[in-house]
Formats: sequence, C-alpha cells, structure tokens
Amino acid sequence: MVFMRGLFISAVLVSMAALAQQPQQPAPAKPSAEKPEAAPIKVQVNEVIVPVTVTDDKGRFVSNLEAKDFRILEDGREQNIAYFNRERNQPVVVGLLLDLSNTSRLHWTKFQESATELVLNLLTYEREDRYSGFLVTYGNDAELAVNTTNDPEKIVEKIRKLKPGGASTLFDAIYLACTQHKLVRGEPIEPRRVLVVIGDGNDNNSKHTLNQVVEIAQRNLVTIYGMSTKAFGFQSQGEDALIRLTQETGGRVVYPLEGVYADVAGFLSTPSDEGNYALKVGTGGYAAAIAAGMFNAIANIAGEVTTQYILRYVPKNSDSPRQFRNLSVEVKDLPNVKVRYRKGYYPYAP
Repeated sequence: MVFMRGLFISAVLVSMAALAQQPQQPAPAKPSAEKPEAAPIKVQVNEVIVPVTVTDDKGRFVSNLEAKDFRILEDGREQNIAYFNRERNQPVVVGLLLDLSNTSRLHWTKFQESATELVLNLLTYEREDRYSGFLVTYGNDAELAVNTTNDPEKIVEKIRKLKPGGASTLFDAIYLACTQHKLVRGEPIEPRRVLVVIGDGNDNNSKHTLNQVVEIAQRNLVTIYGMSTKAFGFQSQGEDALIRLTQETGGRVVYPLEGVYADVAGFLSTPSDEGNYALKVGTGGYAAAIAAGMFNAIANIAGEVTTQYILRYVPKNSDSPRQFRNLSVEVKDLPNVKVRYRKGYYPYAP
C-alpha cells in the first residue's frame, strides 16, 4: 500500500514537471482604452441650391418663368439645372433677428407689432407642416430667445415681453442663428433657410466680424433679408453692413420708414427729448404713414420668401481647387428684370 501511494505521488510530480517545461501561451492583450484619432471629415456639397427672385422694373414679382428661361454659371462655367420649382409656400425655416439696442426705442412699439405680424404671416397654422421659425434677440448680447418651432404663438408671446436698451450685437446674432438653432430634417435643401433682421444694421459689441458672418451665412446656405429701423432724416452707420449681408446671400433690405414724413407738416420743426432723439410730428398722418410703411415691408418680405424660384444643380467643376465658388444667374430674353440670388457658396462644410 505504501509502495502504491509512492508511485502515485511520483506520477503527479512528473506530470507537473512536464507541464512546467511546456512553452507558455502569451496572455491575450487587453484592449487599449485609447482609440486612434479620426481623420477630419469633409462633406462635399454635391447639389447646390440657389433661391432666385425675379422682379420687373416696377418691383413686381415675375412668377411665370420656366427652367428654360434661366441660365446659371459657376465661376463662369454654365451649369445644367437638375431641379426647378416655382410653387408657392415651399418649406422654409425662418429665423427672426430682433434688434433690442437703444436705436430701436424711437419706434419700438411699431417694430414689435411688425415682428409679430411677420411671424403670424409666415407661420400660419394652414402651413405649419412646411414653415418653421425661431427668434434671436440682440442687444448687449445675442440670445436664442425661442428655438425652432412651427407654433407662432411661442414666438409672439416672447416678442410681446421684450424691451429695448443697450448695445448692438448683430454679427453675433447672425452667427448664432446660423449655427445654434435646432435643425429641421432636410435643411438647407428642403426646407431652405432664411433670416429676417429687424434693425438698422449697426453693430458695436460683437465678438464676430462682418466678414466672418457673411462667410458663415454663405457656408450654411442662408438668405438674409433686412427690415431697416433707420428713421427718415437719420443716418445709420450699419446701413452698408446690412446691405452687404443681404446682397451677398440673395436677399435685400426694405425701408418701411423711408419717406414716411415727406407729407407730414411740422416734422423736423419742433425738436424734443422724447425717445432719445425723437422729433415731434405735427399731424395725425404720421401714425398712418408708419402703419402703411410697416405693412408694405412685411408684405414684400413675406411675398418674396414664399414666391422664390428654386434652382438646383450638380457642379460640373467639382474638382476645382477654389474654396469659394462665384455664382451668376441670368434670365434669358428679359433684359429689364431684376434678378436676386446668392453671390456664391463654399463647396465644403465649415
């Protein structure tokens, strides 16, 4: 019995020694916690969208054109129009930018009413599935006051509570509007993007420059319109900036107070201190003239946003090294019409 137990122990010891002499398999490597840095992604714009407005010599919309009536060039090279639409009420996301600086105080109530009317005009319940909007205010700072919604009452309620006062940060407001609002599925092709600035174009407190916000608007395929708060008889340092922002992106500026006082006796004759630099007006025609000017401005902007021609094309020169591509749109056989469109685009995302 003792002999058998000794044989068993010896066999176990021999087996253990044999196992110790076998080559050991390397332990599986632990997965690394660090991931390789991803290369930056560049998204090329394969299809370019160009909203176009055509008006006659009296400023009336020309709305009966066909695709064959247009000619579009990129960097001087003619392109093939792949998509054409002239239907009214096409899907749009409208950002309203409202100036809360001191320069808005003179006619604040009227511009507050105008902003409300514009929202109700565009974001109607009849087309809530096609139109969305958001509100950005700018004074000492730019703020996204109401994010993207198709409920006009949310924006109207906020506008009613606003009070002007302070500096102006228009450029920061445009940058914010282009980069921080909640996106709607399909932007910027369908729906397309529009900003409406209600202000005088002045900026004295922004971190961004005019060149930067022109570029960010062009990169994001935004069309900018302006309803100027510049009053008749006054100069605005920001007027040139507002004109450039609109022209470069395919929009325009309307002036509801332009000529308001032309037929109002007593204006500029009795200066006073009301409303910062307000001047008394001698007749009751003043209020009616302002109301008419505001109504026409709203009608012009809303009409243009909803009646644009939409052209789309795939660039022939997609391998061009140019960072910014210049656009030119012509209407054949109609030499006296005014054609408005974005002046160019960037082929890569910012």
